[in-house]
Amino acid sequence: MTTSFGARLRDALDAHGPLCVGIDPHAQLLDAWGLGQDADGVREFGLRVVDAAAGRVAAIKPQVSFFERFGSRGFAALEAVLAAGRAAGLIVIADAKRGDIGTTMQGYADAWLAEGAALEADAVTLSPYLGAGSLTAVLGDAVARGKGAFVLAATSNPEGASVQTARGADGRSVAAHIASETTAIGAVAPLRPVGLVVGATVDRAAFGLDDAVLAEVPLLAPGFGAQGATPEDLVVRFGALARNVLASESRSILTAGPGEITATIDARAARYREVLGG
Repeated sequence: MTTSFGARLRDALDAHGPLCVGIDPHAQLLDAWGLGQDADGVREFGLRVVDAAAGRVAAIKPQVSFFERFGSRGFAALEAVLAAGRAAGLIVIADAKRGDIGTTMQGYADAWLAEGAALEADAVTLSPYLGAGSLTAVLGDAVARGKGAFVLAATSNPEGASVQTARGADGRSVAAHIASETTAIGAVAPLRPVGLVVGATVDRAAFGLDDAVLAEVPLLAPGFGAQGATPEDLVVRFGALARNVLASESRSILTAGPGEITATIDARAARYREVLGG
């Protein structure tokens, strides 16, 4: 039987703590690292981050757009980074934010979540704004494959709030509706295989995402580090749910440079574990 994504994520969180290292090789960072503004540069950048993160954190999250800008060679670089991360035993989340309907959405699922696919990851970020139901079949397929997904619910960008906090006739927010329609797919083992993106800097209450709505749901939380949230905010913002959170940091770690990134990851990961009392 295929081990569920929720079970694998729970093991990784328990072993390493909540830190998720984002791999965002944007132009300024490539310059700072002395790497070229090309596919070779993003490949080298990504592989160095994988090496630094392996055995130290639960997960990595490559941002697809920074590879995609270099076309087919950029995607080949991303393939190498995804494969290296999975080979190193990291939970690999492709931050692709895909969302569509029908066979188009199935194509995305086959690209990112099929066993043996060139871009195979453990989970992918998905956008539900063609309707939460547009993701149902793909999420079911992902669960059957032992894969996971993180569906955008309450994002850390301020532009998202007006849509995500809007309430329908039943009084539920859009974010709460998305949560109920997507995360119930698959069994709890001991975390659900379908999680949500919930920003570390948002007011969960305003989005209708209380502890009952998010029980046993893995949470991918951008907003830590350069966006302002601290490791201490993990408990402040998420309370009893804190142990189910992947705290995503990118710039705050990557700006340490290739010579200091390993030590920075070590220190940052240790601080998150200390905050959680472990």
